[in-house]
Amino acid sequence: MKNHSIKRMKDVFFIFRFISWIAIICSLLGSLLLFVVGAIKTYYAFTAVAFGYIPDETLAHLDSADIATAYLIKGLDTFLIALVLFIFAHGVFTLFITDKKLENIPTVLSWIKTPDIGHLKNILGEVIVIILFVKFLEMILINLNNLSWEILILPISILLLALALKFLDLNDKNGGH
Repeated sequence: MKNHSIKRMKDVFFIFRFISWIAIICSLLGSLLLFVVGAIKTYYAFTAVAFGYIPDETLAHLDSADIATAYLIKGLDTFLIALVLFIFAHGVFTLFITDKKLENIPTVLSWIKTPDIGHLKNILGEVIVIILFVKFLEMILINLNNLSWEILILPISILLLALALKFLDLNDKNGGH
């Protein structure tokens, strides 16, 4: 009787894992949307240089090259977030959906290895620190003539997050990535 109830519980968990498709599909759709937004920001960078178009009046104090740089940095930030969503979707798919017996078959995305949830969290944490760093660069560029000590809050936060990731050591103990 006990073995039968354990098997039923395993079957419930096996079926319930497919609810992770919601996270996978929503992350992929969000990633696609952010790739389009990143492309639009890159387009704005080109129009700022080629035509002198200023898409945001708060950047009017900058010359066209600096406006283009600001939009390229914003685009980079957007593309990084899109990649985070993509990696997250792939990680959830790998952890909860794929058949573990098929893992040794080479795939196009073999560079995104997700052996466990700790590894996925580490990848996401590292990319978030990079995104915040890019956001800091964007803030510096936009406010170059009007810097104040409050701008130090973001790099201090980035440093603390990076240290926290280092101390958490979410990497795989057998070599990490």
